[in-house]
Amino acid sequence: MKPEKPKTEASLKRETAKWLAKLERDLKGVKSTGRLPDKQLREVMENIRAYIKDCKYFSDEGDLIKAFEAIVYAWGIYETCLRTGLISKK
Repeated sequence: MKPEKPKTEASLKRETAKWLAKLERDLKGVKSTGRLPDKQLREVMENIRAYIKDCKYFSDEGDLIKAFEAIVYAWGIYETCLRTGLISKK
């Protein structure tokens, strides 16, 4: 007998919460590499934080798909900045 697959709703809640918490922790240790002017870096970080805020809002509203999408977008921006050397972890 195959194991039962997790319910989509529970899975979305769990994954969204996991990646949200990890990103919030990681952002506390971010520093500029100097490759981007301060104003532009602030704008990028504000964009990431806006997606985090959206994620929380949609989670509270019960819109789990939009919440998950928002945290995925935030992660995409964050990882792109890390991989291109615009930011680094402390």
